[in-house]
Amino acid sequence: MSEQRSEPELNPLASEKVFTFRSLKPCDLSKCDRRQIKEYFENTYHLDEGLYSAVIRAQDIYKCPDRLRLPLIFYIGHTASLYVNKLLLAGLIKKRVNYPFEALFETGVDEMSWDDTENYRLGGAYKWPDLKDVLEYRKQVHDLVINLIDTATPELPVTVDNPWWSVFMGMEHERIHLETSSVLLRQLPIDMLKRPLNWHYGPKCADKPAGPNEYVLVAEAAGVTIGKPENFPSFGWDNEYGSVTQRVPEFEATKYLITNREFLEFVQAGAYSRKDLWTKDGWEWVLFRKAKHPTFWVCSNGCKSGCGSDLSKYSHCNLPADELTSHEPYKYRAIFDVLDMPWDWPVDVNYHEAKAFCTWKGPEYRLPTEAEHHRMRGDEPLSGNVSCDPIFKQDYPANINLRYGSSTPVNLFPPTSSGFYDVYGNVWEWIEDQFNGLPGFKTTYLYNDFSTPCFDGRHTMIMGGSWISTGDEASRFARFSFRRHFFQHLGFRLVRSSKDTPVRLCKAEVFIPGAGVVDNPVTVPQMNPALSLVESTNTQFQYETQEKLIGQLEREYGQPDYGNILGVICEKAAMTLVTQDTSALVFGCGAGHSSFLLTTKCGKVIGIDYCGRFVDAAKQLQRGEELEYRKDPHRSARAPLETHTSHVEFKQLTWVPNETQAADFVLFEFLERLDCPMAWLCKLWESIKPEGLLGIITSSTHWSPTNIQNIIGKWFCLKEQTTAGAYTVTWWQLVKHL
Repeated sequence: MSEQRSEPELNPLASEKVFTFRSLKPCDLSKCDRRQIKEYFENTYHLDEGLYSAVIRAQDIYKCPDRLRLPLIFYIGHTASLYVNKLLLAGLIKKRVNYPFEALFETGVDEMSWDDTENYRLGGAYKWPDLKDVLEYRKQVHDLVINLIDTATPELPVTVDNPWWSVFMGMEHERIHLETSSVLLRQLPIDMLKRPLNWHYGPKCADKPAGPNEYVLVAEAAGVTIGKPENFPSFGWDNEYGSVTQRVPEFEATKYLITNREFLEFVQAGAYSRKDLWTKDGWEWVLFRKAKHPTFWVCSNGCKSGCGSDLSKYSHCNLPADELTSHEPYKYRAIFDVLDMPWDWPVDVNYHEAKAFCTWKGPEYRLPTEAEHHRMRGDEPLSGNVSCDPIFKQDYPANINLRYGSSTPVNLFPPTSSGFYDVYGNVWEWIEDQFNGLPGFKTTYLYNDFSTPCFDGRHTMIMGGSWISTGDEASRFARFSFRRHFFQHLGFRLVRSSKDTPVRLCKAEVFIPGAGVVDNPVTVPQMNPALSLVESTNTQFQYETQEKLIGQLEREYGQPDYGNILGVICEKAAMTLVTQDTSALVFGCGAGHSSFLLTTKCGKVIGIDYCGRFVDAAKQLQRGEELEYRKDPHRSARAPLETHTSHVEFKQLTWVPNETQAADFVLFEFLERLDCPMAWLCKLWESIKPEGLLGIITSSTHWSPTNIQNIIGKWFCLKEQTTAGAYTVTWWQLVKHL
């Protein structure tokens, strides 16, 4: 008898129910009721699961369509885990659903470069949970949120300081991943997918061809104001708030987004083999990816894909040669199918490709700025209610909010009053501005690092939304960004002007451990750098300079007061850490002095800091190196000789992740360096064991024990405080979580 082979297990989402892909409008936070909140949540959850229903076999949920992203299974769990993490932080729930899952699925990746090493969770030996268990977890979270909505009543209006902001944050976060996950499915091998029953692509052509992509002149504007009013009654991410007014000189821009037809000329001109057209980073990306055309174009030449793990050798450019002709040299990869090339649809490219196209056209060509994009919109005047925002309008004439399941012809919908097509929707537009907060920017403790790590000069803005942008993503206030090698449903239009460009570039010296400060050249023509460079609103980046490092080294290794307070800390640690089986956590480890000393009291120390330059210095000292911080007289820092430096693990983190295991002794020593201390302090109760001890070092009169207790008092009680010179340490004991 021949051995019978079992059939691959089907994806449960593909067989459980029929999904519809109708996206609701967001909630008006000034008057939404329980029914509307529940409907929006159910719609959000349904859309997300409906997208993954297209993956045929359960085993393919564990594939990695992009080598710089995690497998699909992560994102199925990630969006659910965020609800729990944020609701718990806001105090709307009192306990977790599944702590291991809420640690595993908490954190994605934000790769620094297109050639980063694959993340350890991409596959191979890493064991992900069973899909059925992850779907059961999603159901538990679903029921938790529904019960909250059914039994609790939000105080209206819901604003950023209202605990219910966390509920809407969870929904809008899931809608972001609806879009980014759709891009991952678009990169997955086509035989792993089946288009869902109710998914409908847009028309290939409009009633008439798009015709020439003419330039539309926009007159000079004395002032364009960017920023969302704090009292506007819809959810917004932190970077949308604040305000800036800019003068916008006269410019002209293409009325359409650049189409596949227009970009074909660039490809056929041999642009992907011409180094002179590309920025330095762009050309290195071309060589690494061996790019010959846009990533979602399909040919028969086996072009390199960007898939990861066991898909790393896959290419979607595997068409039989006889399916292509000189008139139709490429086909088009939509999410679930390969289609005949829709030449009037906008081309999907990354920033490097868009900038190379600009250079190919001539030195006067560039991308729009954020202020120019606002000028092209022709928005109606801002009012105090949601009716002035396109995403709240009924049947707004644009390809947004899943009106179609793909791009559409650039002339399918009417132009704005300014004469431009697809300023909202179809595909996002690359913008010349580098991502930054607006004047008056503030973070929220619920998601302190949503935007701020991206205010680094390496993230370029995108605007306008795409066909799958829903909720806040499709709002007039939306401000998003990606790294320049990133792919999304994302294209561009051309701008040309003869005067100074009103571009906003982000001034930030960002130190990457192991790499140092990476060069970030300006690539914008007609730009006056003196008028365009704006300090990063991530104030924590100011500590990434060599000058700040020298100050930190002198503070830790040269100041007598600091040495005295470390002596006090070690005495307390000796009473708490009675065996080598115990552990310690140091938040704000700086250059590592306190972390090194604690190794004499316990077997394992984790040192955490957001500052890459400080963490890098700590690792150098751990390797036995000496770091000079003063020349005359000569002073240098070394790891103390009596310590066990190998017992320390230093990590650069911008928040307190759930995967950080609770310790017996926790030292917190960077209150004065944080832009949102509450975001860190509110997580400490999960970072310490029940009988553990928390020490908080301060050198500022602002951080009195009373002020600290106002934040952590529901988890900790103050035991005592000690002062040594300029430093005070307060000691706290964990109490039962209320």
